[in-house]
Amino acid sequence: MKALAITFIWSMFLFTNTEAQSDTIVINKDLQLIHLQDSVFVHISWVDSKKWGRFSNNGLLIIKNGEAVMVDTPMSNEQTKEICDYLNIVWEVKVRALIAGHFHEDCIGGLEYLQSIGAKSLASNLTIAKCQEEGLPVPSIGFDKEYDCLFNELPIECRFFGAGHSFDNITIWLPQQKILFGGCLVKAAHARNLGNLSHAVVDDWDVTIEKVQYAYPEAVMVIPGHGAIGTTDLLSHTIQLVKTYRTQKTN
Repeated sequence: MKALAITFIWSMFLFTNTEAQSDTIVINKDLQLIHLQDSVFVHISWVDSKKWGRFSNNGLLIIKNGEAVMVDTPMSNEQTKEICDYLNIVWEVKVRALIAGHFHEDCIGGLEYLQSIGAKSLASNLTIAKCQEEGLPVPSIGFDKEYDCLFNELPIECRFFGAGHSFDNITIWLPQQKILFGGCLVKAAHARNLGNLSHAVVDDWDVTIEKVQYAYPEAVMVIPGHGAIGTTDLLSHTIQLVKTYRTQKTN
């Protein structure tokens, strides 16, 4: 069995309006796991891009009883396999399912690998239709507006509140932990613009976020698709970025 070089470090992980010390597991220079609470982790993967430079992508891992649900994959099958290998070899955990936030590669870039190891996959029917249209790997289970499930007795709620970063973006809510994964629908506190707008529906974006605010006022952690974890302040921040963009576009 090939050994994985694992380094454990303590780091300051930035929260909006809060600083909290979290143990960070470094798998390699491009992959980390951040422990949030219970058996919930953020997986962070770094990519070097000619267009965007070096940037990070966030996803979730929900782990219980030797099994895991992954929310969004890294952008490649290779990085997705590296995370799965770490979980399997070091923690004896197998990824059983994926929840894909939308059809972009920072959500489904590793879907082909997960399908090869027998993992199920869930996404909006809008995402599934787009994957079929583009010839991408297709998630196996679809839903329209909402999908609730129990993973080893842990509730997970998936919702489509409307378009924003993309026409198909969904949120994932962990009610026991009060963790909201907003994905690319939500911008990090350091973001000064809306980023990639190639499939954005800017006219709907702020209204969609307002629906998310109304649904989850008790969220204690909000995780954007890129950048540092925050609180519900990230939702207000995203709304302001959308309004600023529209104002600048009309002037």
